[in-house]
Amino acid sequence: QAQLVESGGGLVQPGGSLTLSCEAVTFSLSRDYIAIGWFRQAPGRGREQVSVACINTAENSSWYADSVKGRFTISRDDAKNSVVLQMNSLKPEDTALYYCAADYDAWCGAPVSKFDAWGEGTLVTVSS
Repeated sequence: QAQLVESGGGLVQPGGSLTLSCEAVTFSLSRDYIAIGWFRQAPGRGREQVSVACINTAENSSWYADSVKGRFTISRDDAKNSVVLQMNSLKPEDTALYYCAADYDAWCGAPVSKFDAWGEGTLVTVSS
């Protein structure tokens, strides 16, 4: 069983919205000091993953890539032990496989390679 499970991907037209969810299966977002990041991998880009957003669950602070600022919002839902990524005003260039990942050192600024656990991804396709 994966430590993190993403859901909510699908097909949406440009300008539309999607909500992604990342459920923590093997740890607690309310008890553990953890950073949860969202990353995306565009089609045909191999294993390269680009950071999109991140939340520090202890401080409830967040970070966003310039490409998504003002359009995406990351938040936590402790009752569901999940992190949510609300994506608005979607563009074709947002099309990607979206992953969530956890850094057990609770630092959103950690390099991608330092994130400890990954989900299997959920596909977002933005097309008219």
